This record gives sequence, structure tokens and C-alpha cells, in this order.
Amino acid sequence: MGGWLLPVIHLSNNVLSMTGVLLVTTSTVFWLFLLPSSFGAPVNNPYLGIVAYLLLPSVLVLGLILIPIGIYLRFRSERKKGSYPSDFPPLTFHNVEFRRLILFVTLATLVNIVIAGQTGYKAVTYMEGASFCGETCHVMQPEFVAYKNAAHSRVECVKCHIGPGAAWFLRSKLNGIHQVFAVTFNTYQRPIPPPLQKLRPASETCEECHAPDKFIGDRLRVIDKFADDEKNTTAKTVLLMRVGGARQGTGIHGVHMGPGVTVRYAPADESRQKITWVEYNNGRGRKATYALPDAKPGAAGKLPVRDMECMDCHNRPAHTFEVPESAVDRAMALGQIAPDLPFIKKQSVELLKASYPASVQVDTAIPAALDRFYRESHPAVFASRRADVARAGVALAAIHGRNVFPAMKVTWGTYPNNLGHNDFPGCFRCHGGALKSADESTISQDCNTCHQLLAMEEPAPKVLADLGLAPAASQQ
Repeated sequence: MGGWLLPVIHLSNNVLSMTGVLLVTTSTVFWLFLLPSSFGAPVNNPYLGIVAYLLLPSVLVLGLILIPIGIYLRFRSERKKGSYPSDFPPLTFHNVEFRRLILFVTLATLVNIVIAGQTGYKAVTYMEGASFCGETCHVMQPEFVAYKNAAHSRVECVKCHIGPGAAWFLRSKLNGIHQVFAVTFNTYQRPIPPPLQKLRPASETCEECHAPDKFIGDRLRVIDKFADDEKNTTAKTVLLMRVGGARQGTGIHGVHMGPGVTVRYAPADESRQKITWVEYNNGRGRKATYALPDAKPGAAGKLPVRDMECMDCHNRPAHTFEVPESAVDRAMALGQIAPDLPFIKKQSVELLKASYPASVQVDTAIPAALDRFYRESHPAVFASRRADVARAGVALAAIHGRNVFPAMKVTWGTYPNNLGHNDFPGCFRCHGGALKSADESTISQDCNTCHQLLAMEEPAPKVLADLGLAPAASQQ
């Protein structure tokens, strides 16, 4: 063995190769310690994932590259100077020992390729996970928290933000490098603007799971609302949502996205919250244009023209933020906040909208403030229902924690949700009555176009009892 190993040892005795050996040894030892993280449950710590799947494999590969480069450079240098030892067997393929060395290096390389392939696959898989996207970069905390609480929390980020193939992967990583520099030099925007101009079309994202040609029909929706009086008076609104579908060209989806239907619009701002021009073509001979006075779409008017698609209404499908009133109503309807605590609705909204200094821990300040309110204003309630008060405080802190991020300048209403028209303009961006055609007609504002109002803020809607969704009035 010494016959072929001695030249290698001799030639490896250089700074470059020794650096490579040091890198390979160090990264291998650390990688073996982190090896258990490659099996079983996925890595939950984003920084551990970076070390295990990105940093250490990169260092290992760099070391493996440096070792043979150092050997080759020293061999060439000694041959040129004539100082290469004469008692070593010549490094040619006629030499059995040299062939063994080549075989060893080849096999070792193949083994390292397998290891590098495994870690490389893990690295790619990890970089496409929600943990990498949302937790590695702390400035994405608002979007990541909203993502975890949204309806699409099990859909990986890359499914919507990055297309398939190497080109999209490379593009996303180059953009990631730009973001790293922005974070390093503190030049990123606060709040992070929605990437509206960079989003892939709905045909490549939404429609991979939601077929636009399917008829959905009508859907019943019950909205619970609590007043800000002492009893938190309950009112229910019952809507029959006319979702429809493309097959029949009826309902919300059918009218906007039905066969042959095209809707084009021109927004006046980058967030697309103010629409100044709409062109509607139902594909069956009806075509109409509605606009604000002096609105000129296209290149001449310098207003961008966009074909309407799913995300123009469903603009927050995976990063949904709430408003205080609706969030409290939902928590009370779910029992997370006891709805029979006096003035709980009013006090909850006030605590959520209050401003808190940066030095204050909101997750403890809100429960403490609610606790103090009942202890001072309703001592009897506080004495008998302290557990309910404490649970309500925890629920309020959770609501605030997933919607308000002072460091990123994200607060209530920072990111509008276009689905509906109660909390934000939403549907009324087009259906608000301001856009007019040449004959002064407007886009329909008829409530029954999108939904049928079965009950409007009633304490016990009869329709729910008739449908078996609530006890009859005589049983209440």
C-alpha cells in the first residue's frame, strides 16, 4: 500500500490540499452530528436546516475540490523544477499502484457524489418548504403567520410563487440573493408590498386545484355579529351565495369567468384598489365599457390594462389578515371568547385597536388589561368567571399577534382583502356605481346578483330553524 500511498501523502503536503482536508474533516464531523435530522420528522428550526442541508454540504464539496487541485499543482511544480523524488514509482497507467490510486479516487468520488446528491436533494426540498420561506428571513414573519392561519396553509409557498423547472428555481434563488442584500443593508420596504406584478397567472396556480369549468351552485353562509352593548347582543345574517360556475355562466364565478366571458380593467394604483376603467364582454354579443370621467386605458392614457382572473378578487388566499371587529366576532362565535361576558365585544375591539409601546409585550399586556377591566368595573363577574376572562385575554392576544407587526409596519387594514365588501371596498371597486358607460349606466349593484339575503342581522333567523341548523323558536 505504501508504494502508491507515499506519493499521494507527499503531494498532499501543501497548503491548498491541507485546507481541503481540514474542510472535509470538519464538515463531515459536524454533518454526522446533524445526521439524525435527515431522518424522521423534518427540521423545524430554519437555521439548523441551513447548516445541515446547505452550509455543511457546500463546505464538504469545496474541500473535496481543493484536495486534488493542490496535489496536481504541487506535482506540476515539482516536475517543472525537477524536484519530484526519483524513488517514487512513475504516475502512469502502466503502474499498477497508480491504477489502484485512480480506482480508489474514482470509487471515493462516486461515493461522494451519492452523498452530495442526497444532501443536494435535501437542500432543494428544504429550500422549497414553507419553513425556509417564512422563518429563515425574519422580515417575512407577517406573511408566514398569516399563511399558517389561512385556508391554504398546507400548500407549499413554491406552488404559487415559483414555477416548475430549473429556470424558475434559478430565478427564485437569484431573487433570494437580492433579498439577502436588502436585509443585510436594511433597504427592504416596510411593510413588504404584495408581489402583484410577479405573481404567476391563475391558470398555472389556482386552476391546478380548482377547476374553473365546474359548476358550484349556491352556498349558504351564516355571519355572526355581536353588538358593543353590555349583553353583546347577537345578530345573524344568512346569505345564499350565488357562486354559480362557468358551465352555466351564472352566479359570481359564471358571470365573471364563464365560457367566452372576458373582463378587462385598468387600476390607477399598484395595489389595484382603485379601478378606473372596465370592459365587459360576455361572449354572446354583449359588450360594455365603464369608466371614470377622463379615464383613458392603454398606452395613450398610461393606465395598465389587465385581464381579470381569480386573484383579482381572491387576492389573499394564503396570507389572510383580519380586522378587529370581524376577528372578535369570529372568536366569540367559536367560543374562544365567552359571548356572555358583559361588554366583552366592545372592550375586545378597544384593546386590539390600542397602540402599544415597543417595550410592551402585547401577549401579556392585553390579557392584563382585560383582567384589570373586569376586576375594577365588574368585580362580581371577575370573581366568578376569572377563567373565562383569562381565556378571552389569551384569545385576544393571539388575534393581535397574527395581525399586527409593528417592526414591519403591518397593522389593521395594511393588506386589503378584495373578497366581499364589508371590511374593504372589494367588489365595490367595480360595482360601486362610480364607473359609467357612455349611456350613463353603471355596473350592477343589485344585491341579488351575487347573493340572496335570507336574513339580515336577526337574533334568531327562522330560516336556520327551517333548515335544521338552529332550534325552533319554541324550543329556545
